[in-house]
Amino acid sequence: MRIPTLLLLALWVSPSTAAEKPAEPTKDVKTEALAKRPRVPGRLSVTLRDRQKTSAGKVRERTRKVEWTAAETAVIICDMWNGHYCLLAAQRVDAMAPRMNRVITAARAHGMLIIHAPSGCMDVYAKTAHRWRMKLAPAAKTPIPLKGWCYRDPEREPELPVDVSKQPCDDPVVGKAVRRFSKQHDAIKITGFDGVSHSGQEIYNVLHREGIRNVVLMGVHTNMCVLGRPFGIRQMVGLGFNVALARDLTDAMYDPRQAPFVSHTRGTELVVEHIETYWCPSLLGADLTKIVPGSADPVVGNK
Repeated sequence: MRIPTLLLLALWVSPSTAAEKPAEPTKDVKTEALAKRPRVPGRLSVTLRDRQKTSAGKVRERTRKVEWTAAETAVIICDMWNGHYCLLAAQRVDAMAPRMNRVITAARAHGMLIIHAPSGCMDVYAKTAHRWRMKLAPAAKTPIPLKGWCYRDPEREPELPVDVSKQPCDDPVVGKAVRRFSKQHDAIKITGFDGVSHSGQEIYNVLHREGIRNVVLMGVHTNMCVLGRPFGIRQMVGLGFNVALARDLTDAMYDPRQAPFVSHTRGTELVVEHIETYWCPSLLGADLTKIVPGSADPVVGNK
């Protein structure tokens, strides 16, 4: 089921998405943007959850522990805007943003790369080193052509388990689907070696330059942008990264007055289970906050 085109246009097309200025960074901004992120030792022990179909045709939940090098891991924060036409969706983002910030603060301190992707808001960050860090990265050839939006592949996945064809917002009375955001939520801090981009090519350029192998997606909305954006799950899986969804740091757009007529929380869980079955495993945000004891110690011979 495709997301209604008018909804996408309402959220994306706006005077606020005008071309970025200035054309060139200042000397100080460029110096900061080109600063090299240190690749420090340290391994994450993450518990991945996915779902496999058995020979009997049933779906079985599976968990497994893997270790990822922290410096080879990136977190992409999808569309955690500072407002939304759906007021309940905005409230859930308000509640999630401080939790997300605590997770990425720890992840950043352990050496992970943080990329903020508040789509349609690049003009707000146009003068910052975080934006120019992405724009100045050398171009890298992708293994597959990038898509502006990655729609559902019927050969790989069935219809999503929640119906948003009529109305995805769960407000009692739904207002007009117009843009009510201007930037990323203020509770999520952009600092250090973080980058800001909504471009699939720019993000791939930086992931390639930084030697990233593992990509964790978090943000909203699980059944829409987290899956379909040019930096979303479908695209990242196609590009060959080890991809995981932070299942406790995401939220779906779903109205319980639509099929399958379950609570909003259960609707989000059903979308997560769909992703675990057909696209990638999930993990908990806490997995990104702890390093395997001893793995972050100095490497003998390094000076």
